[in-house]
Amino acid sequence: MTEEDIEKENAAITKAYKELLSVSYTTLTDDDKKLIRKAFEIAVDGHKNQRRKSGEAYIFHPIAVAKIVAQEIGLDATSIAAALLHDVVEDSPDYDIEDIESLFGETVAKIVSGLTKISSLSKEQDMDVSLQAENFRKMLLTMNDDVRVIIIKIADRLHNMQTMDSMREDKQIKIASETMYIYAPLAHRIGLYNIKTELEDLGLKYLEPDTYNDILFKTKESKEEQDLYIKEFSDVIKKSLDKEKLEYTIKGRPKSIFSIRRKMIKQGVSFDEVYDKFAIRIIYKSDETTEKFLAWKIYSIVTDHFRPNPVRLRDWISSPKSTGYEALHITVMGPKGRWVEVQIRSERMNEIAEKGYAAHYKYKQDTEKEDNLESWINRLQEALENPETNAVDFVEQFKLNLYSKEIFVFTPKGELKSLPKGATPLDFAFNIHTEVGMKTRGAKVNGKLVPLSHVLESGDQVDILTSDNAKPNANWLDYATTARARAKIKSALKEDRKIIGEEGKEVLRRKLRQLKITLNENSINEMVRYFKLKTSLDLFYRVGIGSIDNVMLKEFASSRSNALMSFLKNKITRKTNIPKEELEKDDVTVNYDSLVFGKEDEKLDYKLSTCCNPIPGDEVFAFVTVSEGIKVHKKNCPNALSLQSNYAYRIMPAKWVDSNRQEFSAYIMISGIDHMGLVNEVTKIISENMHVNMKSLSFETNDGLFSGKINLIVNNNTILKKVVEMLKKINGIDKVYRV
Repeated sequence: MTEEDIEKENAAITKAYKELLSVSYTTLTDDDKKLIRKAFEIAVDGHKNQRRKSGEAYIFHPIAVAKIVAQEIGLDATSIAAALLHDVVEDSPDYDIEDIESLFGETVAKIVSGLTKISSLSKEQDMDVSLQAENFRKMLLTMNDDVRVIIIKIADRLHNMQTMDSMREDKQIKIASETMYIYAPLAHRIGLYNIKTELEDLGLKYLEPDTYNDILFKTKESKEEQDLYIKEFSDVIKKSLDKEKLEYTIKGRPKSIFSIRRKMIKQGVSFDEVYDKFAIRIIYKSDETTEKFLAWKIYSIVTDHFRPNPVRLRDWISSPKSTGYEALHITVMGPKGRWVEVQIRSERMNEIAEKGYAAHYKYKQDTEKEDNLESWINRLQEALENPETNAVDFVEQFKLNLYSKEIFVFTPKGELKSLPKGATPLDFAFNIHTEVGMKTRGAKVNGKLVPLSHVLESGDQVDILTSDNAKPNANWLDYATTARARAKIKSALKEDRKIIGEEGKEVLRRKLRQLKITLNENSINEMVRYFKLKTSLDLFYRVGIGSIDNVMLKEFASSRSNALMSFLKNKITRKTNIPKEELEKDDVTVNYDSLVFGKEDEKLDYKLSTCCNPIPGDEVFAFVTVSEGIKVHKKNCPNALSLQSNYAYRIMPAKWVDSNRQEFSAYIMISGIDHMGLVNEVTKIISENMHVNMKSLSFETNDGLFSGKINLIVNNNTILKKVVEMLKKINGIDKVYRV
């Protein structure tokens, strides 16, 4: 570079820095400016020998990120300084976190440290989905330190997306995919709607360039027509709004390229057939006391002139979204007989919608009971800190919670709670408190008893019935949809399995003593190998639930007592001992070895489809073919969408299960001489057996004799035999047999 080039570049850097100070959303004090100046100088020094792929000086990147943080998101001076410094520790050998702390204090250092951790996770790695998901989880763990870490990371990603043109195509696709998978939903949930929209559009630009450019071109072409339509709409209502002496602005908001593309796919229409390519936004001036009143006044004026669609009214003023978003959305039949969305917001609401987090805190009242964003981050933290969550599951669950629409339900005392669409009473119970969730026995919705799988709807009043004896069971995972509830249930089930394992260990010790075998590390190792298990807890758990019974233990003992055969067998197969840490793992291994179908978990004949080749453990569904019986497909099979949309009536739920943990339905018949309290004795024995559940029971008496039929849910035959034997001991019972 010539001296003249260097001078030009320095002038451009200085100009960019001055712009940064002038565009800040928050008012900067002299101390703030000093802090930002110091951060700028350190950033210039730290990146002095660095250039971006495009050839420009690297310092332009941190300045651009700081500008997004200051102007578009509207964070404070501390965040602006941290944004300027976000790559310094990672890229410069001259500075470490200790230097940043001594120069800028603990808060800035903490944010920079969080950003460095995230960056070092994904730097120059070609991540597979699982690794990407693991990084996402680690990234969110830093939220607990400071949510600004995440916000600055989103700004960093936005600038990277804006300046990706000079990168290799494979890098562009990788970064764009990661953006769509992680950063866009995260920006949406934090309430940074403008940034979320830009990230989605930029993602589409690199993932589907032809589609992106086509929609962009057509949008520009139709802009004039849109402006005329908005003017026509405004002219109709202006007179009435002016008559009420309202201060307002009416403007059109074009839908993003990504959302137009989504509509085209969802509705199966062309660009020209997408009607709501823009919304009309009415932003009005008001003070806090008249804000709500004026919103409804404007609503009334708009609906006087244009017929509203009552199904499409969204009142987020009375019940703000959990991101803090407030507005009235209505869809009306506008000029030329076209449906058009009208968004009514005060200036304060508009600021919160544009700036999200920052404006939310600018307007936050000290008297507010609970801050939605903080409570959401705390809840997210709980799910993250649960080590049982598989990372990919977590991201999928998290994305599900991000994108799902919310519903609002009431507690019995009339308190409003927001849940994702599709939530059940179990999700509601865990939302109230973990202890309430754990002790749930049943639920009433609008005064009526409902099953725990009942899907809640907005406006429902939910009352959770609890009992000290209630505890989670494996079926709950089929009913719970929120990340929080599922994580807590999985955790409780794991504890339950450990308790059964402890009991199983003592049972095993007693049974082995009768067979003259001592329970020690060697004998455990031998049994784990003999029963083809993986850990000692697998062994104890299976003894505890009765799937390894006396007969099987006797067979093991006899195979062991034939010492010569045993010795030769071991020589031939060269069986090595299972490592101690493997053997002592504290969870029961799931061995997916059986497929079950339908709500009743039936076993049926099936074939695995060759288009996606599902393997045990995959998420699957069954499709009933015309000539080949039941075929099993993976849920993400390339043909899944067309089968599910065209032949929904032939789709059957299916899942892989561990046959040792699977529950079976069995009917037993019972007969004998009737006497007072007999039914009570029968149900007492069944309910006291911890591995048995009763699904239905019917009794009838005739001239002093009785007969009954009981439907039981059991893990295996051993447990059923035990229950039958116990029932036979009841006074007056003559016969008990399985049908």
